[in-house]
Amino acid sequence: MDYRVGFSKDIHRLVENRKLIIAGVEIPYHLGELAHSDGDVLYHALAESILGALALGDLGKHFPDTSSETLNMDSSLIVKEVVKMMKDKGYQVNNVDIFVSLEKPKLKDYIELMRKNVATLLEVNVDQVSIKAGTNEGCGEVGKGEAIEATSMIMLKKVIANVN
Repeated sequence: MDYRVGFSKDIHRLVENRKLIIAGVEIPYHLGELAHSDGDVLYHALAESILGALALGDLGKHFPDTSSETLNMDSSLIVKEVVKMMKDKGYQVNNVDIFVSLEKPKLKDYIELMRKNVATLLEVNVDQVSIKAGTNEGCGEVGKGEAIEATSMIMLKKVIANVN
């Protein structure tokens, strides 16, 4: 069986007058992600890890932040498009492991909904999706409450032979 592994990380500054959206879940908080799209840092890291596993470049190549088409875009649409690329190459997700770094607010009450949202987008079972969250213990931009970061590690498996 042919397997591929992809890794990515994404970081966004936290600012006033923006929504804090993580894995499609709007988290009540006074700060949100500064980005060209809706800023969903988890979906961005996830999509780019899939692109990396398939050696298809980075997120900016496919969804440039200079395009009016991607302005305020719902990041679930980005993941859906990348999943289509993955399926067109004959792959499916084996499993994904995602870590979100955010000083505040705490995410523990939202993790299960996030896992369900990711599983739905990836067309897999929830038990194939791991999402964890933690702080940076006051260190760096994330630790100072100025940014949010997500990392994603994904394993894909080939399910359709002879597809490029």
